[in-house]
Amino acid sequence: MKIGKINIDKPLLLAPMEDVTDISFRLICKELGADIMYTEFVNAEGIARNSEKTIRKMHFIEEERAFGIQLYGGGEISMEVATNIANSLEPDIIDINCGCWVKNVALNGAGAGLLRDLPQMKKIVLSAISNTKIPVTVKTRLGWDSNNINIIEVAKMLEDVGIEALTIHCRTRAHGNFGEVDYSWIEKVKQSVKIPIIVNGNIYSPNDVKAVFDKTGCDGVMIARGAIDNPWIFKQTKEYLKNGTINSKINFLERVNLVLKHLQLSLKYKGEKRGIIELRKHYSGYFKGIPNISKLRNELMLCTEQSQIEDKLFQFLKYFKNSEEINLATLTEAV
Repeated sequence: MKIGKINIDKPLLLAPMEDVTDISFRLICKELGADIMYTEFVNAEGIARNSEKTIRKMHFIEEERAFGIQLYGGGEISMEVATNIANSLEPDIIDINCGCWVKNVALNGAGAGLLRDLPQMKKIVLSAISNTKIPVTVKTRLGWDSNNINIIEVAKMLEDVGIEALTIHCRTRAHGNFGEVDYSWIEKVKQSVKIPIIVNGNIYSPNDVKAVFDKTGCDGVMIARGAIDNPWIFKQTKEYLKNGTINSKINFLERVNLVLKHLQLSLKYKGEKRGIIELRKHYSGYFKGIPNISKLRNELMLCTEQSQIEDKLFQFLKYFKNSEEINLATLTEAV
């Protein structure tokens, strides 16, 4: 799949997820094999108002490349301002979100709301394309609801205005993140346009990724909640696509080491208090499937200091036979 200077065969992309894909989690996923990373989705209106918190969301480091900044908004002027600022940070991709389904976005004419106003979607995307030489891509859905699926029309329109790739979440806005996915539209879109098509939605395992590639002929797969549940999915999927098997079993020691690395990254970029609080959402994924783990997760949720988290993890290691000693000195402060 080629987008600008990016040229990767069957890439695995980490989806932009609000309050999830911060720099700490992105670096973890990058280490585990994610090919293209994205920011959390960034409000163009907030950027236009010079919100420091919003602008900070766009920041990334060189180790994260290939990297995309995702913007959302319903107005051309704010999108122009946001694109200019994003452009100054020199990401590899600027992505426009035309698929967010939540009410306070979609019902205010942004995100998936643009699926009900294609002329405005066209203006928004053109506003970005006209203000950067960086490749502009779009992420969207099949349509507003099952009675209004317009993805082929959308894909043709966006290709005509100059986007370089299209990511399709294979649900409608009405389905949110919980309805049935319909991958059957991807083949039809692929027949209608020449730009790369990336598939998103309901992808939780290497089997899911391979099935999507095989069934749809898509150019790339974007993983969202599947990465939260199992950040090793990128590594496992690449092994599965190459060899047809998954030999790399994730033992408890490896899980603990990754949590500690994520903790150090979170503290580095967010400070102790905020870093510890925001790490809590990831404990479930890191320890999913481990027997008798609920007690540890509950205790970790109550920790407020780095030393407390480390102590809890080391104590729990005693319940697992054949666990080698963890040497904190070997854990770097950055991936």
